[in-house]
Amino acid sequence: MKQRVTHSSAELAIFGGDLDFREPLHVGRPNLGSREAFLARINDMLDRDWLTNNGPFVREFEQRIADMVGVKHCVAMCNATIALEIVTRALELTGEVIVPSFTFIATAHALQWQQITPVFCDIDPRTHTIDPARVEELITPRTTGIIGVHTWGHPCDVEALTEIARRRGLTLMFDAAHAFGCTHQGQPIGRFGAAEVFSFHATKFFNSLEGGAVMTNDDDLAAKMRLMKNFGFAGPDNVVYIGTNGKMTEVSAAMGLTSLESLEAFRQTNRGNYEAYRRHLQSVAGLRLMEYDDRESNNFQYIILEVDESACGLSRDQLQKVLQAENVLARRYFHPGCHRMEPYRSYYPHAHLLLPATESVSSRVLVLPTGTSIGSDDIETICQIIATAIAHADAVKAQLATTPEIAIEDALSSAPAHPIRGEL
Repeated sequence: MKQRVTHSSAELAIFGGDLDFREPLHVGRPNLGSREAFLARINDMLDRDWLTNNGPFVREFEQRIADMVGVKHCVAMCNATIALEIVTRALELTGEVIVPSFTFIATAHALQWQQITPVFCDIDPRTHTIDPARVEELITPRTTGIIGVHTWGHPCDVEALTEIARRRGLTLMFDAAHAFGCTHQGQPIGRFGAAEVFSFHATKFFNSLEGGAVMTNDDDLAAKMRLMKNFGFAGPDNVVYIGTNGKMTEVSAAMGLTSLESLEAFRQTNRGNYEAYRRHLQSVAGLRLMEYDDRESNNFQYIILEVDESACGLSRDQLQKVLQAENVLARRYFHPGCHRMEPYRSYYPHAHLLLPATESVSSRVLVLPTGTSIGSDDIETICQIIATAIAHADAVKAQLATTPEIAIEDALSSAPAHPIRGEL
């Protein structure tokens, strides 16, 4: 990485300047705990000859997560998407379920996979979470449930959604994929609704290589999900329920247990990165860095930048191209919204008319790299690239207009291989 000593636009890679980063800097590189502790657990696993099927590491992992969140049951799964599918089926949701469109596509797919219609709801443009006032407008006789998403680890308006669900006789659950280690009104996320789903994917603040879990205080629901994730087996040769294979492996649980031991170090690194971005970008016109509530616990997993083109002179997509030219692979989450992806855009071609906040936010959000693989010098350089581009917005726009158009997805796919590139 070169040291940027001036703020000349000629230094930017789009004008032929040297790349600031020789290797691609991804949004979601994994946070890794102690290699020695992880390998010791792997050796224990191999010595026991127990690789899956509810082994001791999985049971320990479930108990430690349940204790940490303060719920009766943590049901670990192979990933959060399967966890969403299983809990949705276990809750016997049918017909229509209201979800935000501003979320990772798995939230909608988990419903559609089971022939449940996802009804897309608009978001609060400030918090980026589902708007309870809009939820009420979308309820029909076919509605059976609501799924709130704690976007960026920011909690939904839990109380308003709970009141609506109670009054209208609907099941309320939460996609908490972003929110492990976060709180709402001092209570750990994972305690709300009928159930909450965590993701422990490799790109998450806390990972188990790959994995997810459902948190619940409902004994019957937990028992049903344990059957469902193991083909419906209630014992050897005794299948009592329809099921699938959603089990977490011992190696994933071993990684999860190892990650737990470094949880606070990961959190503090993320917080330090967030503070560094805020310090360097606070005086740059047209940018809003998503804030975190200091009264709550947060994992600071995402650095969310909103780009106001009218104020800074560059659109979000133009700024992303400047960064990509420097090997900073900033991402457009959750562009363009589930409602504009298949099969939903074919099912609901006019959905955008009911989702003005989603349309606006998804055109402005840019996610920047963070985590334990990025340092303070990297953050300073990224912010200098952004500030330089905005300071010379007219020249940047003119240069981009003369550059052959390369789709953002193509640019990502042509970057040097990275084992988790592109995942959420």
